[in-house]
This record gives sequence, structure tokens and C-alpha cells, in this order.
Amino acid sequence: MGPRVGRTMDRMPSRHSATLEDFLAIPEELRFHELLAAELVEKATPSGEHGGAQSSVVGAVLPAYQRRKGVGGPGGWWIATEVEVLLPTGDLVRPDVLGWRRETSAERPVGTPVRVRSDWICEIVSPSNANTDTVKKLRIYHQAQVPHYWIVDPRDLTLTVMRWQEAGYLALLRAERGETVSPEPFSEISLAIGTLFGDDVD
Repeated sequence: MGPRVGRTMDRMPSRHSATLEDFLAIPEELRFHELLAAELVEKATPSGEHGGAQSSVVGAVLPAYQRRKGVGGPGGWWIATEVEVLLPTGDLVRPDVLGWRRETSAERPVGTPVRVRSDWICEIVSPSNANTDTVKKLRIYHQAQVPHYWIVDPRDLTLTVMRWQEAGYLALLRAERGETVSPEPFSEISLAIGTLFGDDVD
């Protein structure tokens, strides 16, 4: 690898003693990482299944909830994908899909990283680092008091919907292919779980 502007990959800090400064020193074109509990974690390369599920979540939520008034829904949210967010815990994450309520964030969150904690996060599990989404990030998001956390898992074709409580996330539902749900906090949509995994809408 030839020289690049900023810190090169062979000079990166120890994975387990990284700081925000270390993270931001990675050139943007190489920065496919997250800073989780002082550890630099590289995000898995998205598979076709991952990309399809991500776009399906956006397609289900965005029309009804984006901006002040949605289409077929109440609106009231800012919805985004792959945005770097600095959490109050000091962790820096890059969720697959996330959203902010306009009542708590009147202006669209901007900048890199965004410094406004989101109200909803959805992660699509990648088989190569499933533990990150189902254990590490679950703990971090709970510590940061992210109100709503979804996990879409292409391995078993499920959606898990969780709500923050002080003792830990409360699993409100775990739905599988063939079911249709109205998942919190977007209870005015009807989400056919199979559409997250490539099924057509009947």
C-alpha cells in the first residue's frame, strides 16, 4: 500500500487501546471502522443479503416517517443510513439504519461524526461479526440509552425489536419470515418480515 494522507493502516493503534483521536486519524476512504469500548472494530463487507435487508428496512420506514409529514404515516423523524455517530459513552458507531425524532432533534443531524444520540438504531447481522451486533453493540446502545434497537438477522430470517429499560433492553417481539408486524417505534406500518429477506409483497 502506497503512502496516503494521514495515518496509514500499518501505523494504526492497538485495537484494544484506541481513542477517538485515533479513529478520526484514519483517512476517510479507509475508515470502515467503529470504536467500541476503546477497540477499533472493522465493519464487515456487506453481502447481498445485508444490502437487501438494509434497503428494505429503509423502504418500509422512510416513506411513512421521514420529515414532518410522512406518506401513509405520521412523519416526525429523520431517517439515515451508515452515519458515524459519537455516543455519550464515547463509543463511535456506524449503524446500518438509524433515526432521530424531530421532537428531540428539531434540525437534521449533520457533521462527521454526528454528536446527537439517535432514538432508533437498526443493525443487520453479518455472519462474520454477529457477536458485535448481538452482544457488544447491544450493551453499548443500552449504556448510551438508545431508546429503540432492532436486529435484523439474515441467518435465521428474523427481526428482533427491543425497547430500552434501565435493567436492560426489553424484547418486544421476535418475528420470522411469514409474519407481518407493526414494530415499535413505527407502529403505523405493516412490515412483512419476508420482505427484509427478498420476498415480494403479495
